[in-house]
Amino acid sequence: MSNLNKLNKKALALFSVILLGFTSMFARTAYAATDYWQNWTDGGGTVNATNGSDGNYSVSWTNCGNFVVGKGWGTGTPTRVCNYNAGAFSPSGNGYLTLYGWTRNSLIEYYVVDSWGTYRPTGTYKGTVSSDGGTYDIYTTMRYNAPSIDGTQTFQQYWSVRQTKRATGNNVQINFGNHVNAWRSKGMNLGSSWSYQALCVEGYQSSGYANVTVW
Repeated sequence: MSNLNKLNKKALALFSVILLGFTSMFARTAYAATDYWQNWTDGGGTVNATNGSDGNYSVSWTNCGNFVVGKGWGTGTPTRVCNYNAGAFSPSGNGYLTLYGWTRNSLIEYYVVDSWGTYRPTGTYKGTVSSDGGTYDIYTTMRYNAPSIDGTQTFQQYWSVRQTKRATGNNVQINFGNHVNAWRSKGMNLGSSWSYQALCVEGYQSSGYANVTVW
């Protein structure tokens, strides 16, 4: 074998090692972005949540009160592109599969709901937004003297609720910026300070099971 061929093979081998290492690092970085674990319950019923690896989590619940479990980011952003795969989302009763978070200044609780159980969220209707292959109805609601990230408060909720439920088992996206822009066009301005932001399962007086991977 010529010296040139030996050098070419060595270079190719070295490139393959570098590429493999870069791909592995990228995968770890993508999943590492989900650095926030949300696990809140009001204590009603039984809620068993498992914080898995590589962006995965699962939750099973029986006759729950209210809970929110999910994975995401400790600091939200209005330009988030949230990728996820809901391998299972099976609520018996009221439950949401949603990108969820809070802002301060003003205190706003927000939802982008891709699927639900027996109850589809509603409120004061503001219009629609098209995003990620579907159409979402936009609503606002008010919560009075309710639990929040700053204790018991009165605050607004912003909602985008998909008109048809998303199927489970597929890699999908929520381009949050589309919803932020649509909300802003309706006079629904989020706060200037961002708290956590996560792809969550919420249940209320229901039972069910979900298994979700977020990146």
